Amino acid sequence: MAIIRRFRSLRPNQDAAGEVASLPYDVYSREEAREAVKGHPLSFLNIDRPETQFGPDFDMYSDAAYEKAKELLRQETEEGIFIREENPSFYVYEQKAESGSLAEELKGHCQTGIAACVSVDDYLNGVIRKHENTREAKEQDRIRHVDVCGAQTGPIFLTYRKVPELTEIMERAKEQEPLYDFCSSDGVRQRLWRIDSEEDSARITELFAAVPAVYIADGHHRAASAVKVALKRREENPGYTGEEEFNYFLSVLFPAEDLKILPYNRFVKDLNGLSAEDFLLEVDAHFRLRDFGEEPVVPDAKGIFGMYLGGHWYEMIADEDVMSQDPVEGLDVSILQDTTLGRVLGIDDPRTDSRISFVGGIRGTKELERLVDEADEARGAKGKGAAAGTAVAFTLYPTQMEELLRVADEGGLMPPKSTWFEPKLMSGILIHEI
Repeated sequence: MAIIRRFRSLRPNQDAAGEVASLPYDVYSREEAREAVKGHPLSFLNIDRPETQFGPDFDMYSDAAYEKAKELLRQETEEGIFIREENPSFYVYEQKAESGSLAEELKGHCQTGIAACVSVDDYLNGVIRKHENTREAKEQDRIRHVDVCGAQTGPIFLTYRKVPELTEIMERAKEQEPLYDFCSSDGVRQRLWRIDSEEDSARITELFAAVPAVYIADGHHRAASAVKVALKRREENPGYTGEEEFNYFLSVLFPAEDLKILPYNRFVKDLNGLSAEDFLLEVDAHFRLRDFGEEPVVPDAKGIFGMYLGGHWYEMIADEDVMSQDPVEGLDVSILQDTTLGRVLGIDDPRTDSRISFVGGIRGTKELERLVDEADEARGAKGKGAAAGTAVAFTLYPTQMEELLRVADEGGLMPPKSTWFEPKLMSGILIHEI
């Protein structure tokens, strides 16, 4: 059963919240992070990506980087930019997509969750279920960031099968004045309420105690890192009781039915030594191909893919013999990996192969076209049409929430980058000190 508890939050003061809140550290490349913090000294990205405070050649994994993050957090707390709550609380966190750079299908989408701390032991015993492997190198960065700062600065995005009474409690809390109400740079209205009612707080704890499982939607590396920091501190404190703050990690828990998954598209830098014509013949062995010319293909059902090659879009409809009822093998990301990315393009481990990039659906088809066209141009490909193609991109139908839950329930693991959740949780508006 799921154990959650209130926490004594460190959070920005009301006037600073909109300036502090930032998208998660891992949605930015190093160059994008440096650009994003320019002119935004209060952006939490300065703390989440402390290498932005140094020159472009600075070692972002050096001790000095993590010490800088700690120093900035301490300094801004002393200056009153961050305030520390007197008492532990639950919070209600609402996100509504309104404008800005968001994909059209997200406009008007609203999701509301409960911000709380969840148990490290629930992660270890499988009550908190995952659907994705993590990479050691990415974990090590956040392990050091959390450990040096003594704080979890970005919430883990968790989900659960809807409990009507929890929804009622959240809606009741939203009748009060919010602590924060601002629109973030990605066009999402962010609102936060504190739950002050002791009765509601106790009931939230009781209701989650009856929930058999919660699921990591987004933030596998942050969750794994928080757990490894907890295990490290348990070793350092053999007399620990289990009540220490490091035994819990910061999360926001949303009803699964309210969430939106966008596709996670693929770009591959080359055709693995094949000509474009031979590559198309290989693809044709498992898919029915239809040339759409310059009209982008955005799949609207399982088993349908889009492919951009040589300035042309193609619709790919999977043959029946490559479809599967297995919860992992039947995922569209698995079908593409098994039939094309691995077998034809030679990308056996997409987690480590530098030839493949993953492009969140929020960036749209234009980003895929740009990547392919630039790669073709760099290789001297002339003109339009398949014969000119030297790189390729694929659009996918988004993984469905029930697919994610089924894979996690059966102990399976999806291929990397199978889901892209939007809106993203903001970092810096709730911090859990450990």
